[in-house]
Amino acid sequence: MKDWNPELYTRFEAQRTRPAQELLARVALEHPAHVVDLGCGPGNSTELLADRFPGARISGIDTSEAMLQSARKRLPGCTFDLGDIATWRPETPPDLIYANASLQWVPDHASLFPKLMSSVAPGGVLAVQMPSNRDEPSHSSMREVAASGPWATAIGDAAAVRIKVQPLADYYDMLAPLSEEIDVWCCIYYHQMPSADAIVEWVRATGLKPFVERLPADQQEAFIDAYRRRIDAAYPRQADGLRLLKFPRIFMVARRKR
Repeated sequence: MKDWNPELYTRFEAQRTRPAQELLARVALEHPAHVVDLGCGPGNSTELLADRFPGARISGIDTSEAMLQSARKRLPGCTFDLGDIATWRPETPPDLIYANASLQWVPDHASLFPKLMSSVAPGGVLAVQMPSNRDEPSHSSMREVAASGPWATAIGDAAAVRIKVQPLADYYDMLAPLSEEIDVWCCIYYHQMPSADAIVEWVRATGLKPFVERLPADQQEAFIDAYRRRIDAAYPRQADGLRLLKFPRIFMVARRKR
């Protein structure tokens, strides 16, 4: 994919950061020496880690140089490096590997999750949050629009554009052999959005991005307009005029065996 847009991503920073806060709240570590934020983005989640663990060495990893530049400006005391989670290996095992809304972009979870768990120091923690909204109208509409318009050929197999997040029980089984304790849970957020356009802006920074990038420039706006009409119908106005964006997420916090 083309590089990410930090400015577009942070338009909804408070909503995006709330799950990161709730994931971190369940991490039972007191004084970790080294913490890694995998898929750190513009540093909003890394800032939570730096505030929680002021004595730790905090590192952020991301594939987007634009996101990393934003994170470096935000947190000059932390280290941010370009890297691909799929091939990332720490030089020394960190005490906490924290991945907030990033692993859903990485393939082959059956091997990825045990590999990450094995990369944590004994007694350390792997903490993960991933959206589980592939079948919500916000995302199913992307695939429906992609398959039904003049852009269908350019986009190709719409179902394959985004990696499918597995049931939470599958991740539990991936982590259990390496863990002395695991905490898993699900949460459904209902984000109050001012308009259908706002929902489109939210997903343009993330899930809609790989669809739009496959299209020639003269088809991109028509695709987004068709998607916007579906979103307008799928998320009706509430009594106060706002739209409720339903957003399921899954969480897991696993402590590695000592």
